[in-house]
Amino acid sequence: MKLVVAVVQDQDSNRLSNALTKNNFRATKLASTGGFLRSGNTTFIVGTEDTKIPRLLEIIKDNCRSREQMVSPVSPLGGNADSYIPYPIEVEVGGATVFVLPIEQFHHF
Repeated sequence: MKLVVAVVQDQDSNRLSNALTKNNFRATKLASTGGFLRSGNTTFIVGTEDTKIPRLLEIIKDNCRSREQMVSPVSPLGGNADSYIPYPIEVEVGGATVFVLPIEQFHHF
């Protein structure tokens, strides 16, 4: 048994949720916020058998796309402004960060 934690961009959340449901994976969705861009994310938590992990990872990969986005950096408050970039920059966002963790015990009450 494994626990899969997938952090995805909000733009991919509904598409991934629908794909998981269509493929009979049950998931818990949590609203989360990314640190660097302070943008909305969704964290999916899925418990599944070891044999289903490759299919689950394929579904996540197929439904969470990386994309380029222009962002305006937040100015430093009280910090060192030497490294501050005052104009928008293009960064890669999206995709998915996935953790696969072993489960020692599973109980359903």
